[in-house]
Amino acid sequence: MKNFQVNLFIVLALCLCGLCAWQWYEQTVQRVTIQSLNRMVYDRDAAIQNDTNFIATLNHQVDQMDASLSEMKAAAETNKQLIISQKAQITQLRFANENLTNEIAAYKAAVDALQAKLKEAYAGIAKQNAAITNLVAQRDDLIQKYNDEVKDRNNIVEKYNELAKQVEQLQDKSKQ
Repeated sequence: MKNFQVNLFIVLALCLCGLCAWQWYEQTVQRVTIQSLNRMVYDRDAAIQNDTNFIATLNHQVDQMDASLSEMKAAAETNKQLIISQKAQITQLRFANENLTNEIAAYKAAVDALQAKLKEAYAGIAKQNAAITNLVAQRDDLIQKYNDEVKDRNNIVEKYNELAKQVEQLQDKSKQ
């Protein structure tokens, strides 16, 4: 029995060693599995972190695009209003242009009428100048005739005065 107990004890010791070896092997496999699971969790967490960062970046870009889109919509609205006001100004300028064109046509007609009247007036002035020139020539002729006539009369008066002096002298001589 002593042998049996020693043998049992040895078998139990060997079983215990086998159990320890098997447990050690299982724990190594479990550690490898835990490490691979930890690696998967780490990779998953890194992927989640990358995806979260990417989503945050995309959200930031979307916000920037929304702000840019809002600015573009505001600029488009401003441009639309500017285009409307410019169209109104163009329409007003066209009406003003038509009015000014009509005024220019009226002024041209008035200038043409005035030029016609001025031509008539110039023709009348030319006739008057010709008549005045004719009258001046007639006046000069008349004055020349008058001056000649006055000279003739002055000569006659001088001759008469000389004759009167001679007659007076003769009468004075005859009285003496």
